[in-house]
Amino acid sequence: MASNTEKKNNDLASTPYGYTLSVIGGKWKMILLYLLYDHKVVRYNELQRLAGGITYKTLSVQLKELEADGLILRKEYPQIPPKVEYSLSPKGKSLIPIMDAMCDWGYHNGDREYDCCGEDCDE
Repeated sequence: MASNTEKKNNDLASTPYGYTLSVIGGKWKMILLYLLYDHKVVRYNELQRLAGGITYKTLSVQLKELEADGLILRKEYPQIPPKVEYSLSPKGKSLIPIMDAMCDWGYHNGDREYDCCGEDCDE
C-alpha cells in the first residue's frame, strides 16, 4: 500500500505543476531554453560552447526531449556537412515570463549581488 507521501507525490505529478516540472526539470533544460531565448537561432556546436560543461551526448538528449515536448524547433538543412539550427517554439517562448520571474526572484533573494536579468529589476 502506498504511503501518504507517495500518494501526494503521485498526485502532484498529475497536476499542471507536475507537467511543467517534467518539461523544464533537470540541470540543463532551463539553461538551454535561456540560451535559445537570448541568441534566437543557434547551431548545435555553438549551443554546446555557450552552455559550457555539457557533454555532446547530454546536449543531444536534452535537445531531443525539448523538441519532443514542443519547446524548441529543430531545422535541418540538407547539405554536406549537415547544418542544424535550434530556436524556441511559440510554446517555448511562452515560458519566458516564468523564467523572467525566476530570475527576478533570484535577483531579489540571492545571497550575493547579481546583474539584473531584464529591464524590470527595481530595487
